[in-house]
Amino acid sequence: MITGRDLSYAYGTRRRSTPVLTGVDVDARAGRVLGLIGPNGSGKTTLLRLLHAALRSPTGRVEVDGETVVDLGPREAARRLAVVVQEHGGESTMTVGEMVLLGRTPHLGTFQRTGDADHEAATDALRRVGADHLGPRAFAGLSGGERQRVLIARALAQEATHLLLDEPTNHLDVRYQHEVMTLVRDLATTSVVVLHDLALAARYCDDVVLLGGGRVVASGEAADVLTPEVLEPVYGIRVRQLVVDGETHLLLRPQPTQPTQPTPTPAGGTR
Repeated sequence: MITGRDLSYAYGTRRRSTPVLTGVDVDARAGRVLGLIGPNGSGKTTLLRLLHAALRSPTGRVEVDGETVVDLGPREAARRLAVVVQEHGGESTMTVGEMVLLGRTPHLGTFQRTGDADHEAATDALRRVGADHLGPRAFAGLSGGERQRVLIARALAQEATHLLLDEPTNHLDVRYQHEVMTLVRDLATTSVVVLHDLALAARYCDDVVLLGGGRVVASGEAADVLTPEVLEPVYGIRVRQLVVDGETHLLLRPQPTQPTQPTPTPAGGTR
């Protein structure tokens, strides 16, 4: 479980800072998928970075299973928190197998080389994401969906209990979006996912935190947060919630625009 209390962050200097988050509380419950959603600039990625201590909040605290994340130390934090950020890998010369083996680093001593157990963990991680056949291939030559699977496999090879992902479906076609989110949902980890797509959040997230203006607008189970009355004021769109075969789906459409009123013609003249 990951908990954050009274989190805040601002970019810039003390004299000229831009607040991004203010007084944010968040709970990622054990074994569930938590989606961080909100309009552009609402602080989703910043919040994710606070949760895995890439950034530090000047207020409040973040705890992982009851222990303050900044007190864990880099190695112990890496054993508990696996992070998947957006990577393109265009310049990487690593094979897929080598990329996944990087996930074993937190379990190695100084100058210690990977052993049979590490290679078995990497192979198993690739198998779990359905990418074991990709091991010898160059990471740079993979498709977007394949790269995301490999990066998740690297995170799984860490054997961490918590998985944090920053827009894992970004730039993927619809098939790979659903494949990646199905994979995340089926993992036996506590997962926190930054998402832009509300339909994906409704389909795959157990819980949701909706950010707006740097604050939490709503949080709770996905079906309770992803409702027209909650989403429409934040996104400025029309929302319809449907439940099909026990699963929540969203239909989105723009707000109707007000017709322009014709300018009245002055009496006795023309314009």
